[in-house]
Amino acid sequence: MNIPLKYHVTRSSRLSRLVSVITVLALILLISVPLWAGRADTRLLGEMFLYLALASLWNLLAGYAGLVSIGQQAFVGLGGYMLFALTIFAGFHPLTAIAISGVIGAIIAMPVGILIFRLRGAYFAIGTWVIAEVFRLSFAQIQSLGGGSGSSLPVAIVKSLASSRQMREWASYWLALGLVVLVIGAVYLFLRSRQGLALMALRDNELAASSLGIDIWKTKFIVYIVTGALTTLVGGLIFLQKLRISPDAAFAVNDWTAFVIFIVVIGGIGTLEGPIIGTLVFFALRELLADLGTAYLIVLGLFAIFVMLRAPQGVWGFMKSKFHIYLFPLNYKVEPFREDD
Repeated sequence: MNIPLKYHVTRSSRLSRLVSVITVLALILLISVPLWAGRADTRLLGEMFLYLALASLWNLLAGYAGLVSIGQQAFVGLGGYMLFALTIFAGFHPLTAIAISGVIGAIIAMPVGILIFRLRGAYFAIGTWVIAEVFRLSFAQIQSLGGGSGSSLPVAIVKSLASSRQMREWASYWLALGLVVLVIGAVYLFLRSRQGLALMALRDNELAASSLGIDIWKTKFIVYIVTGALTTLVGGLIFLQKLRISPDAAFAVNDWTAFVIFIVVIGGIGTLEGPIIGTLVFFALRELLADLGTAYLIVLGLFAIFVMLRAPQGVWGFMKSKFHIYLFPLNYKVEPFREDD
């Protein structure tokens, strides 16, 4: 006797549940890294976490909201300078200063967003870069923060994070790990919310989404504020690790935007898994090609061209379309089941 099929709507799958368990185990392992890994490996992993956080935020902005920004270094530099200003002049603890810098980043993102949202397409991208240059030139005029030559974080402030150098390095690593978990978790929950559903509808078809009553401007504006705030947080932590800041380093388009775009495009834009894959590929190439000096940038460019020609959707986009796998399910799907299951 054939048992009739029934259907239920779900987001998760057997694979995604398995990935959730593996993720928890991986986090436990990553938390313990400073206890058994060398200093160089710990620093490298901390740097990877920060780049992954930046890439996930840029992916939310460009891959889901369609806001292709080449000026996110504005918020990275803002976070760094706010860290220095709040600790040196206001006497805040570095962690408190980083938290406050995130709020400041959100506030600054509001008028900036209102201004550049008047632009479309390539003009929007150029506008974000111009805003970042305005930030760089403005902070270069602040002599109390070192002007154009920059400034170092005072020893007393550095030691307020932890008394020994080893503990400071461990604290920096755990902060980077915690921040990347916060960013990826926030992006994931945001995309699963009503605002995220509206955002994905805009990504697929703006005209159809607008006809359904979705406020396109408001939805994109919220995304811009969220990414601005979190990118500022990441920037503060980056320069807490570096202990020195200058306008050219804080607002470097290569370090904080070009490499991030490379990571997202290679991994797969418009997917949560893409930045993770792209970060692993980028750092693997960087470590393998370190002996080539600046020539490795040429190799990165050639590799990016190859991937874009062979897999325009990125490495993860290619795998997803070929094998239909989703590690972080965002959309609902209908699955059949039998009553005796």
